[in-house]
Amino acid sequence: MLKYSIVFFIIAVVAGALGYSGIEVGAIALARILFFIFIILAILSLIGSRFSKE
Repeated sequence: MLKYSIVFFIIAVVAGALGYSGIEVGAIALARILFFIFIILAILSLIGSRFSKE
């Protein structure tokens, strides 16, 4: 999922450099959403692994 976030960020940077503001805004929003989902899942995974090592 982090890979998709990075891909959409690169698309946003390229679109911004070329002047496509609509594509840039959409790609940045999607990259941000995927990044935060990745962070939440990573934290939940770390918490879950702490409690499952009994």
